[in-house]
Amino acid sequence: MVDKLVSVEWVAEHGNDANVRLVEVDVDTEAYGEGHLAGAVGWNWTTQLQDGVRRDVISKESLEALLSKSGIANDTHVVLYGDNNNWFAAYALWILELYGHENVSLMNGGRVKWLADQRPMTPAVPTVAATSYVAKDANPALRAKRDEVLRAVGGVATQLVDVRSPAEFSGEVIAPPGMTETAQRGGHIPGAKNIPWARAVNEDGTFRSPEELKTLYTGAGVKENAPTIAYCRIGERSSHTWFVLKYLLGFQDVKNYDGSWTEYGSLIDVPIEK
Repeated sequence: MVDKLVSVEWVAEHGNDANVRLVEVDVDTEAYGEGHLAGAVGWNWTTQLQDGVRRDVISKESLEALLSKSGIANDTHVVLYGDNNNWFAAYALWILELYGHENVSLMNGGRVKWLADQRPMTPAVPTVAATSYVAKDANPALRAKRDEVLRAVGGVATQLVDVRSPAEFSGEVIAPPGMTETAQRGGHIPGAKNIPWARAVNEDGTFRSPEELKTLYTGAGVKENAPTIAYCRIGERSSHTWFVLKYLLGFQDVKNYDGSWTEYGSLIDVPIEK
């Protein structure tokens, strides 16, 4: 098992290793073309990591095609990074693990940290040799769907963590400024604890220390030994928190609800709180 979190120093030293593939996934889908780490391939989260017809994650077959085209084999160590403190890089990591690729890491700090350290970028798109990737069936232990979320509402067995901003949690706004995916109503899932994803990172984009993270989540009443579901608006910020809880704090049972508020806030006849 590889380290799930690697430093920019590690990437600078090992990014060109034969069995390592760097992948950039940004909120700003134009950022990769403006400059990226040498040897990195770019994935577009809107067109390549989601189903183009149904509102769903990428299919097993589409993921196999994407990884094969990206020069990623079943034993390749994939290192993901991106802008916005690795929002969609974390989402891509969750997708890869959902389909059984565990040899995957996040670069701590993403583009922000790499650029802050004045490390080199290039606009050159690498030429990679295609593979024949074979994915596993999606692992339900990593993904929460609406029926499971509804069963958790009002219960005590499963804890819900809303990682959106306080304004979104309260229902003051339905989506951050400029974001187009919205729900029909504002608010949050009843019983959810609001711990914004940004509180888990430092100013340079790197994650806070395990001790600080433990204080952050346990101080908000999140229990390490309880089943946990993280959600946000469309599932990318909650992937970031899912990564924190699972790999930096060692939670054994934590799922990402990628339907998140865009789905839940549009359902008919479900309870919400403001």
